[in-house]
Amino acid sequence: MTAPRPDGPRTVESPPVEGAGPAGDEARATTTAEPAGAPRPITTDDLEAWAVLHNLVGAYDDSGEVANAVQMGEVLTIPGRDPELDTLAWWEGGAMIAYSTVSVREVAKDGVAKAHLDGGVHPDYRGRGLGRAILAAGEQRVRRLAAERHPGLPVQIDLWNTLTNTGFQELAGEHGYAAARYFMDMRIELGAWTPPESPAAIADPVRIDPVLSPQVHRAHLDAFRDHWNFTPGSLEKWQHFVAGSAFRPEFSRLALDPEEAGDPVDAYVLSEEWEAGEIYVALVGTRRRARGRGLASTLLTDVVRQAKAAGYERIELGVDSDSPTGAVGLYERIGFRPIRRSVEYSRVVEPA
Repeated sequence: MTAPRPDGPRTVESPPVEGAGPAGDEARATTTAEPAGAPRPITTDDLEAWAVLHNLVGAYDDSGEVANAVQMGEVLTIPGRDPELDTLAWWEGGAMIAYSTVSVREVAKDGVAKAHLDGGVHPDYRGRGLGRAILAAGEQRVRRLAAERHPGLPVQIDLWNTLTNTGFQELAGEHGYAAARYFMDMRIELGAWTPPESPAAIADPVRIDPVLSPQVHRAHLDAFRDHWNFTPGSLEKWQHFVAGSAFRPEFSRLALDPEEAGDPVDAYVLSEEWEAGEIYVALVGTRRRARGRGLASTLLTDVVRQAKAAGYERIELGVDSDSPTGAVGLYERIGFRPIRRSVEYSRVVEPA
């Protein structure tokens, strides 16, 4: 299972590898019922209800996403997010039936501001216009926030959903969004896993230390700068990620270069746990100076080996299907197999 995606911890300003789209089955539904009443911002009092809806949507749409109330609360406290303005929830009879979150990245790319719009609609309430309401409200907020952070720049708004959710695909298309990039989730069932032969020989992998977090952040910025749609995120947002309740430093690894005392991190594997019995590998990266030495493969194999020894049932990760670093092949050689495919939809709008 994976993390909530509304610019949540798993993305760290990188391409999604991470939330459910604004709706599913919306475009092809036949009901003519009216949308629910006026939405209101999500507050800390709503976290249990939000987690219930988030997990229900994840199960129904097979997105693989699951989170508890504490972790949904951490979505509200992502640096740069104003829950009063950047979140909305729709209710009926005391139950949350739809939600949305928006974010605009701190750094523009190629003269375009980057934004993400996320949301979910309860399966029993689809076809009532809630998906369209999420898009309308989210786009309006995104354009205003982008105008504050990046005055005068056009805004690329990204949506995410599973490849099998054709209803969402139709809804996105109706509103001018087109498929921009494809991703896949991959899994190893640990019971039958055996490690690949002859991983690269490096010094003993180092378990992540909070003291090294700024150096890992610096390595991440270098490792991902040639990846699709990546923009550098702040150290503050990175620290929020590694301080999250799902983060598992004991299942994270670093490869260090002793000759680079001030900037030692060559490669890293950072892991989370969102569901009992499963480790989720949130980020894998090798900086440019250290590529071609098998560091990521060695670190990841070590994490998989440890997860199996600790009694975990499976380990998952997400990957860009067209990764420029050959990540898909690396993961397959370790034993990961595709289980789910997803799509990033994008649309560019003029500034507010």
